[in-house]
Amino acid sequence: MPIAVPRQRRIICIGEAMVEMAPSATAGDYRMGFAGDTLNTAWYLRHLLPATWAVDYLTAVGQDPVSQRMIGFLQNAGLGTAHVAQLPGRTVGLYMIELTDGERSFAYWRGQSAARLLAEDAGRLARGLTGAGIVYLSGITLAILQGTGRETLHAALSAARARGARVVFDPNLRPRLWQDNATMCRVVMETAALADIVLPSFEDEATFFGDADPKATADRYAAAGLVVVKNGGDRLLTRDGGAYARHTAEPVRTIVDTTAAGDSFNAGFIAAWLAGGDVPSAVRAGARLAARVIGHRGALCDVTR
Repeated sequence: MPIAVPRQRRIICIGEAMVEMAPSATAGDYRMGFAGDTLNTAWYLRHLLPATWAVDYLTAVGQDPVSQRMIGFLQNAGLGTAHVAQLPGRTVGLYMIELTDGERSFAYWRGQSAARLLAEDAGRLARGLTGAGIVYLSGITLAILQGTGRETLHAALSAARARGARVVFDPNLRPRLWQDNATMCRVVMETAALADIVLPSFEDEATFFGDADPKATADRYAAAGLVVVKNGGDRLLTRDGGAYARHTAEPVRTIVDTTAAGDSFNAGFIAAWLAGGDVPSAVRAGARLAARVIGHRGALCDVTR
C-alpha cells in the first residue's frame, strides 16, 4: 500500500549545518558558504515546494558571529529557525572541499560544534517536532550526537510518528564520525526501523553491511514502507512494500563537483512525492535535480532558473 502524504504541511529537517569552504574557479581560492547533508536537502526542498509547505531546520549553533550569520543564512533561504538552539561556549563546524576530476574529499573541524548537543534537551526536541508532517534526518545526524542524544532522538521520532508524521531517513554512512563500524551499523538499523522511507546509497551499504546487490540493501531495510537504493550512475532500485522496480536515470553530461548529489536527489524525490507523484516519477525528479547540482561547484546551487 503506498505511503500516504501527511496532512500536516510542515517538514522538519534535523542535523548539523556547517561552514563550507568550497574551491572557486580560481585555483587555490575558496568560497565560504553554509551547508551540511540535511541542510542541503532542506535548502532544495524549500526551493522546490510551494509556500503552503513550511520547511524548518532543527539544529544547535553557538552565540558567536559566525553562528549568527548562519541563522541569517537559514532565514534568508526561507527555512524556519524557531527550533535552532543557541548554546554558549559552542560554535559551528567547518569543512573544506578538495576536488580531483569532480570527485571530492573533505577535511573537517567540528570538535566544538553545538549541533552535537541538538538532542540534549528532550523537551526542546519534542517541541521542535510537534506538528511535523515529515521528519527528515540522516546517519550523520545520529553520528555527531553525544551522550544519550541518540536515544532521546529515537524517542522523539517514535512520538512524532505516533502523531502522524512520516519519518524519512538517509543512512549516509560516514564511519570516521562513529566510534566503530559496529556501532554505526547497529544505530543505523535501529533508526531505519522507525522510518517510513529509507534512502540508502548502495556503494556505502555494500562496503559496511556487505550487501551483494541493491536488492539485498532494499531487503535489509524492508521494515520501512518504501526503500529507494541510490546507485551512483547505475540503475536505482525501489522496494515499495513488497514490490521491486529498477529505474534508469538520464546520463549526466558534466560532473564538476559531486558534493550534495545524494542530498539533492533526496529533496527532488521527496518534493515530487509530496506533490502527488508516483514512485517512478519521484525517482526521475530526484535524479534530474542531482544531475543539475553536480554540474556546479559546492553543495548548493540555484535550481529555479
